Amino acid sequence: MRTQSKIAKVGLAMTLAASLGVAAAPVTASAQPNGVIGCSAPGKKQEGGAIIGALIGGLIGNKVARNEQTAGTVIGAGLGAAAGSAIGCQVQKKDSLDQGSYVSNGYRIANYVQPANFQRAGGRFIATSTVNLRSGPSTSAGKVGQLTRGETFTAMAYARRGEWVLVSRNGVGVGYVNGAYVRPTGYQNANW
Repeated sequence: MRTQSKIAKVGLAMTLAASLGVAAAPVTASAQPNGVIGCSAPGKKQEGGAIIGALIGGLIGNKVARNEQTAGTVIGAGLGAAAGSAIGCQVQKKDSLDQGSYVSNGYRIANYVQPANFQRAGGRFIATSTVNLRSGPSTSAGKVGQLTRGETFTAMAYARRGEWVLVSRNGVGVGYVNGAYVRPTGYQNANW
């Protein structure tokens, strides 16, 4: 009798995990905000992480909750799915950046960003106003994103004698911002 109960609970955890995987399928290639089933990078690792996390979490929850094993299984499966999903999304983001980048003068740069002659930079910067990220160090280069006023970022390098800053995300240059619209985070400016 006890073995049948455990099998039923594992089946419940597997059903929950499978339903999470099915629900996640339509959003894998879109730029959704992070969550249990939405990742900003394409791929299937988030769904796989959610399923594996739900199974492991359900089994652990079943063992930990001795008096309420069904509730423990369901709660453990939910928490495990969330943790596995978060880990899977981070792996997807890293894979996406690694596959969509190249190295220029020792800097890893996204494929859509133009190379330039770089001077070493570093540290945290803040946008002093909302400003476009460009694919090259020029206002005529295509827009590839935006920084909002007050947003902080890591400066990877300078281009065009410091006029442009290469913005880094997870160690990859993702676009250039005009240096007139950003300051080091320690910089104090009472006018904005």
